[in-house]
Amino acid sequence: MRRFILPGADLSGEAVEVRGDLFRHMAKVLRLKIDTSVQLADGCGIECSGVIREIGRESLLVAIMQRRATAPPAAAPRITLYQGLPKGDKMELILQKCTELGVSEVVPFPAVRSVSRVAREREAEKLRRWQRVAEEASRQAGRPLVPTVRYAADGMKGVAAEADHDLRLLLWEGEQITGLRETLSARPLPASIAVIVGPEGGITPEEAELAREKGFIPVTLGQRILRTETAGIALVAILQYLFGDLGGAGPTT
Repeated sequence: MRRFILPGADLSGEAVEVRGDLFRHMAKVLRLKIDTSVQLADGCGIECSGVIREIGRESLLVAIMQRRATAPPAAAPRITLYQGLPKGDKMELILQKCTELGVSEVVPFPAVRSVSRVAREREAEKLRRWQRVAEEASRQAGRPLVPTVRYAADGMKGVAAEADHDLRLLLWEGEQITGLRETLSARPLPASIAVIVGPEGGITPEEAELAREKGFIPVTLGQRILRTETAGIALVAILQYLFGDLGGAGPTT
């Protein structure tokens, strides 16, 4: 049975109308027919099974047969990745893989050394695109929850000021002493973790100091040099292995 995510949809009624891109995907691309059984999720923990009853020119109607709230996630921290805006379509790869790994939130931001920039008039468009990427990755990974994608237009200043997580990490090539392993081994299970990863050119010393002043711990990966599109994915995987449900028997989030 195919599964689809309708972020923010009201699944409490007897039927759900599907429009827009998802309708086109279901009706035009997948060519689903009347009486086809499907699963729908609102991206916030409610899922239901239903049957397509009507297919029109711009929408289709799914009759709800069963409804359930997904099991609460296992005791795992809420992870926010603050990603310095990378070049090209690397942001989409980061979103896909971090969504699969169970990140709760991804916040791209324009770092000083970011080559790519998002024009003010294109921010809403970019966010819609990034959110769709997260939704599709959640669907493919079978996640009941869709991570939130926001854009921190104020750069490091805004990122450092807003983060109030229990554990705050800055992955910084300028740090020569504090290693990731010893930093994590000395910590009890945090309820929330914030991670900052720079763009291709890295984080400037001034940006690192801004983050440090707001409680971020600069850490190094030692001799291992990772590309920006690899660093966040690798760090989220490590955090989920140590503190989350990666490799365990708990439900996905």
